[in-house]
Amino acid sequence: MTGKEEINALKKTARLAGILILIMSPFAIFGMMYVPSNLMVPGDAAATASNIMASEGLFRLGMVSDSIVFLIEIVVVVLLYVLLKPVSRTLSLVAAFSRLAMTIIQGINLLNYIAVLQLVSGADYLTVFKPDQLQALVLLFLNVQEYVTHIWGLFFALHLFFLGYLVYKSVYIPRILGIVLVITSACYFIQSFGNILLPKYEGFFSVIGNISAIEVAFPLWLVIKGVRAKQVAGSHKDGNP
Repeated sequence: MTGKEEINALKKTARLAGILILIMSPFAIFGMMYVPSNLMVPGDAAATASNIMASEGLFRLGMVSDSIVFLIEIVVVVLLYVLLKPVSRTLSLVAAFSRLAMTIIQGINLLNYIAVLQLVSGADYLTVFKPDQLQALVLLFLNVQEYVTHIWGLFFALHLFFLGYLVYKSVYIPRILGIVLVITSACYFIQSFGNILLPKYEGFFSVIGNISAIEVAFPLWLVIKGVRAKQVAGSHKDGNP
């Protein structure tokens, strides 16, 4: 493969990665934010269970949206690795495995939603439970699902840190985007550790988490600009740590 072909391939990889990240963003917002906020009533097991039974279709759509995100994430992991491998193969692998670990945990976390659907299904074998017990179990599984989001958030924070470092060290993506990604990483670390250690201050940590929205600058740049072609050739240090 000639130098020009390598540059064109890297450009296509960058743009495809950016497009996929932007495509999965609305699915992530719908499944991980919109659906829970409309169905879950914090601390009210009866109301939460009632909402899910009344809007089971919406709940299932949320699961489908989450699944689409997980599937796209697997492709994004590979694309980002290829994109930043010329900077450092080792750190690109760390970033890739961190994001892949996050994706796996997200997929496993969906089992909590499956358990909720079983509990509100009205199956005969559930008659051994009283209605208030079933409602309490529904809220329990949803609370576990929410806590696990803080766990995969730590893996995502780790990914963003190394991704930001790699972007900063590269010469074909603006350094400012690397700084943005590292700031976003810090927000996710603070939000996840904060909610685990100090759950009473969830509102405060959610505000900090909202700052992470600035990470959208990275995929937007990849889609609009791709990579700086002139700087790609001199950046190939494939195999260096």
